[in-house]
Amino acid sequence: MEKRAHAWNRAQASNREQYIGLDVSLKETAISIREDGKRIWRGKCPSDPKLLVEMIRKHAPHAKRVVFETGPLSTWFYHALTAEGVPAICIEARHAQKILNETLNKTDANDADGLAHLAEAGFYKAVRVKSFDAMLIRTLVGARNQILGISTQLSNQIRGLMKTFGLIVPKGIGRVFDSNVRELLDENVGLARIILPLLEAWHDIRTRAADLGRQLLVAARESRATRQLMTIPGVGAVTAASYVAAIEDPENFRTSRSVGAWLGLTTRRYQSGEVDYGGHISRKGDNHLRGLLYEAATVILTRTSARNESSLREQFCKTNSPRACGISRVSGSNRFKMAVVCTSGGKSTPGWIAV
Repeated sequence: MEKRAHAWNRAQASNREQYIGLDVSLKETAISIREDGKRIWRGKCPSDPKLLVEMIRKHAPHAKRVVFETGPLSTWFYHALTAEGVPAICIEARHAQKILNETLNKTDANDADGLAHLAEAGFYKAVRVKSFDAMLIRTLVGARNQILGISTQLSNQIRGLMKTFGLIVPKGIGRVFDSNVRELLDENVGLARIILPLLEAWHDIRTRAADLGRQLLVAARESRATRQLMTIPGVGAVTAASYVAAIEDPENFRTSRSVGAWLGLTTRRYQSGEVDYGGHISRKGDNHLRGLLYEAATVILTRTSARNESSLREQFCKTNSPRACGISRVSGSNRFKMAVVCTSGGKSTPGWIAV
């Protein structure tokens, strides 16, 4: 009898499975561990994946799922934990928030408990975490966009300050803008002392933006998929690199038509009883990439001619009314439709952009 009891205890120990919820913040991470429907331990530790691995191995040696939400540290945590053999799962924060908001008191410990509940029940939506290489390209594109935005703000600030003194800067960008500003300031020494430092800062920012732009071009030329995308009218290095970094592996999508829905380019649907109608596009996913595809669709629909006719536009015109393909007036909805065609590439499988 004692041998059977020991064997049963060993079998039970081997079947033990712990489910862990992590509420990650910049300084500390709240940890909650559940087993057999009960919480067996919870605590906190500094937000360092190495320390988290030690805590997990100490208090949950048979961890089945380690769940945490998307956030600024999710990419680092996911790759660091999986590299150590921890079954880490990053879940959609918007879905988890609806359940976590049901708790009476909002604390990090309670959020970790809620995430552990989701891990144990399996009621979550896992998120595909991008690789560091893809995030490097996204960071490069984001940094360039940020600097370009600062440059635009500075130029607008210079125009606004000079208007107060009756100095209207004519339209122009780059060297034209610089020469126009300096010409107007020749007769106003006092104002020049204020505006010229802003103009020099504007010059430096444009130089940094050009440097990042060259880095982006080099990265785009090194990728076969990016070069292939750049053959589409209206698709340049920024759009192509952003698209490839977002998709990564075409096998992540069952069909290429799923990419449009993933980027929020497909219409939403509401159906309840006898009510059934479609609404605006969902606008879920990458806002920046969705905007780039919209711009590319606008170029294909409005700026292609007989010399640079696009097969994507031909396919779009075959499935839509002639008015939708008009050159002079193209509605926003038709441009979004064209953007979906751009994401699908006119094929049923995503192999057209195989890396």
